[in-house]
Amino acid sequence: MENSQNIVSALLPFVVLILIFYFFIIRPQRNQQKKHKEMIDTLAKGDKIVTTGGLVCEVIKSEEGFFTVRLNDETTARIVKDYIAYKIEDNIQK
Repeated sequence: MENSQNIVSALLPFVVLILIFYFFIIRPQRNQQKKHKEMIDTLAKGDKIVTTGGLVCEVIKSEEGFFTVRLNDETTARIVKDYIAYKIEDNIQK
């Protein structure tokens, strides 16, 4: 009986630490990833985006794993969906 109480009291700090990590680190990160994926899935022609490299582009066409984007009047490129940082209209503060 006393032995099981020692085990519980020894494991209690680890359980508390795991719960803290879950609620303050893992759970918010999952929510952020979910919102980012939803944003990428809803991008359409004409949306302005910023890539992780800092390029400001306009979406021309959405493909399976890529976006065809316009960098300026003459230049188009294909960007992997994983490298989209954010949609410009979502981050404008008024």
